Amino acid sequence: MHVTAAALAEAGADLSEVTVAIQGFGKVGSHAAAIFAARGARVVAVSDQYGGVRDPGGLDVRGLLEHAERTGSVVGFERAEPIANDDLLALDVDVLVPAAVGGVLDGASAARVRARWVVEGANGPTTADGDRVLAERGVTVVPDVVANAGGVVVSYFEWVQANQAYWWTAQEIDEKLEHRMQHAYDEVSGLARREGLSLRDAALVIGVQRVAEAHQIRGLYP
Repeated sequence: MHVTAAALAEAGADLSEVTVAIQGFGKVGSHAAAIFAARGARVVAVSDQYGGVRDPGGLDVRGLLEHAERTGSVVGFERAEPIANDDLLALDVDVLVPAAVGGVLDGASAARVRARWVVEGANGPTTADGDRVLAERGVTVVPDVVANAGGVVVSYFEWVQANQAYWWTAQEIDEKLEHRMQHAYDEVSGLARREGLSLRDAALVIGVQRVAEAHQIRGLYP
């Protein structure tokens, strides 16, 4: 959600102005749906391994979470209409969040995407062919290495607190996370603009540079 907000702000848009479709309703997708809705975005479709549901006016995410908890799936939610996973990827929405499994956006499925932004919640949901097709069609892809890094960042915060025998409040953690994710997106986006790269390539360049610099500073060790 934080990097989505950053990408939207860069284009002069706001979360409260956009529609979102999320493929996957597990530990990533369900929480993403709840947070997007809480921040004012209109979550119009979600899906899991069994199928999906949609409501162009905006899903009742809280009710959907209760339904999924009770039944084990989003399928059958009464206050929405059913939709297939493949059709969800092709919905006319502003933001598409593939948050299920890898490789769902290949050359064929990417050609059907109508979203302006694809924000990768899963690991590797876009293939190399899919990346190329989306780039040719002018779709901005926020790569997984940036978009879904929040969990690792918070794990780092836990490690820091453990080392210091100290703790922060939940609000402080949220603020620190938002700052880190915003800063990461800004660095990646800035390099992408300066060098004419995709966000994915820019993120990989920064990652490789940091590893190389660390090796130069401290040297190789067993």
